[in-house]
Amino acid sequence: MRIGIDLGGTKIEGIAIDADRAERLRRRIPAPRGDYSRTLAAVAGLVQDIERELGAQGTVGVGIPGTISPATGLIKNSNSTWLIGHPLADDLRRLLDRPVRFANDANCFVLSEATDGAAAGADIVFGVIVGTGTGGGVVVNRRVLTGANAIAGEWGHNPLPSPRDGESPGSPCYCGRSGCIETFLSGPGLARDYVEHGGAGVTAEEIAARATTGEALALATLARYEERMARALASVINLLDPDVVVLGGGLSNIERLYDRVPQLWAPHVFSDRVTTHLVRAVHGDSSGVRGAAWLWD
Repeated sequence: MRIGIDLGGTKIEGIAIDADRAERLRRRIPAPRGDYSRTLAAVAGLVQDIERELGAQGTVGVGIPGTISPATGLIKNSNSTWLIGHPLADDLRRLLDRPVRFANDANCFVLSEATDGAAAGADIVFGVIVGTGTGGGVVVNRRVLTGANAIAGEWGHNPLPSPRDGESPGSPCYCGRSGCIETFLSGPGLARDYVEHGGAGVTAEEIAARATTGEALALATLARYEERMARALASVINLLDPDVVVLGGGLSNIERLYDRVPQLWAPHVFSDRVTTHLVRAVHGDSSGVRGAAWLWD
């Protein structure tokens, strides 16, 4: 049995998958925001509850916001900032008394979709989570690409390519820089752009809904968003040349992205044609927890 844990900023989800790849059980609990010790206890308790209910012990994979530094063994680059600087891997292995595998939550997302999701069978897959933040991950031949510095796929913290008027230096990012792709393509980034052009303070989902009714400001905001996503993804295509780009997260539900963005990225891609597919995740917000379980595949 494989157990996957998705350690999110607002919720912690667990899943158990049996040897036949069937889901046996799923649990979701609130995340103790801002409290490392309580977060650690919540993860360990969730694993123990799953095993108690199923009457079996499993392998454990954990998807985390951020990554584990190869230099120090401590969490780095996490937008759940209360995890930064803590030895999560060592602490959780000690609490559970067994090996535990860890990966960035975006890597878990793309591994799930490359294993039995929207990109099943593809050789090179780039996964993007566009929601509260903007995460990225790379899978090559069904294996997560981590990299020497454990930051492979951290596309959201590159500058937005080819900035237009008004885009530079850009808004501050939690990473300490300004103008990161995340500040433009995250849900808060989309909402901020709407306000900056005269709209009221509403969520990204509400802006997308208003666009479907024909509201001019919402349509213009989404058009800017699509063009920015196209530029940003073109830089990935030029570097990795993926077969498939998979979108997940709340903004992946904006249907028009899958038609418009590929039309807009072609001028920025160094090729006479672009056969990369842009698709929506099959497993939705379950991809992260499923991918964590597949870390033991």
